[in-house]
Amino acid sequence: MKLTKEQCYEQLLLGKAVKSEGWLEKIRLDALSRAQALTFPSGRHDDWRFTDLSPLFQHGFQPADSFARLTQDDIEKFLIPGAIRLVFVDGSYAAELSDLTPARTGVTVASLADRLGDKIVESNFGRVAPYQQDAFVALNTNFFEDGAWVHVAKEVMTPIHLLHVATRREAPSAIYPRCMVVMEQSSRATVVEDYVGLDDGIYFSNAVTEVVLKEQAQLQHVRVQREEKNAFHIGHCSVKAGRDSLYAATSLAFGARVSRHVLHVTQQDEGVEMRLDGLALVAGRQIADTHTLIDHAAPRGKSVQLHKCIADGSAHAVFSGKIIVHEGASGTDSTQSSRNLLLSDKARIDTQPQLEIFNDDVKCKHGATIGQIDADALFFLKSRGLTEERARNLLTHAFAAEIIVKIPVPSLVDSLGKTILERMNGERVRGVRT
Repeated sequence: MKLTKEQCYEQLLLGKAVKSEGWLEKIRLDALSRAQALTFPSGRHDDWRFTDLSPLFQHGFQPADSFARLTQDDIEKFLIPGAIRLVFVDGSYAAELSDLTPARTGVTVASLADRLGDKIVESNFGRVAPYQQDAFVALNTNFFEDGAWVHVAKEVMTPIHLLHVATRREAPSAIYPRCMVVMEQSSRATVVEDYVGLDDGIYFSNAVTEVVLKEQAQLQHVRVQREEKNAFHIGHCSVKAGRDSLYAATSLAFGARVSRHVLHVTQQDEGVEMRLDGLALVAGRQIADTHTLIDHAAPRGKSVQLHKCIADGSAHAVFSGKIIVHEGASGTDSTQSSRNLLLSDKARIDTQPQLEIFNDDVKCKHGATIGQIDADALFFLKSRGLTEERARNLLTHAFAAEIIVKIPVPSLVDSLGKTILERMNGERVRGVRT
């Protein structure tokens, strides 16, 4: 049954109330009030004009009211060897699948629901992600059941893996993953935020992440969305970066029928460095939308951004990247590049790099390219004995690898490289149209 945009949103608002007390109850009630006041976005909203949400309206999503029991074997292929691991199944913490033994002093990785009495949680939760302005963030803030809590007070060499697993259900379900990362002064860590599906079930994943970096903190943040072909995924990550901190993000979108990721990084004090890399690989009828906002609100900030899209079949990829340099942000140095590869004459890529500069003492530049596989390179590889299919896959993989190889977790780099090849081969060899 196809719903209207308004009916779909009303269905989401009917989710069950989550019991909370004290400070969190006040935030939940405020978020619900804002969700009721806000409207479901459409093509009439400028930030959504390239993204067709109509496939979402064909399902009446019900809130997940039970959680599947999985074994280690069910998630084995997604695991990062030796990592600190926190696993959530359909939005609920799965202690039996998690592994916190590699954690040492100076780092706390736990279920967010178990840490609600922590003053650090209370002082940061709901104050970074803008639930007052964003309907999806408001829905998550009100309806989330549990989430990941990461608090880093020193240098942590072991990767922290936050694995969110979705499973098949009888009725289309809505789940609300939540993550919160607080990096104390001079701390360092690598956090992998990973969204996966175990089968082709229809569900709506509405994820929110809040990140706080204090003075001289350094975070390598890897976000992987590799859900299955019938899923819908909306994600939002907000970052507040303190003096002389470093935020390095790699965001990957491989899965879901319709996906969107919003990344908003705010430079709160002097000397912040931001490195944002992204890759969307879509085929069939997939839609992948990436929106980023780099907000230089203080002096001597530096940002370098490279985003790539690869679209095959009848897929549609969107990249909108905005950089704002405020009046007081003197000495800003910012570079943004959008590079895109079309593998089919039916595929579409929309790219929109943007600069808003309110200060003369800056160095800012941006650029965008959209093209096809280089014919000369393809001819060269075929002349060396490769089939056209193999040559195309090799060149496409090389185009994507520039993003993947920057991830500081070798086992994950290998796994994602295989995922890229599997998805390309699956589309072309089987002729699947997801």
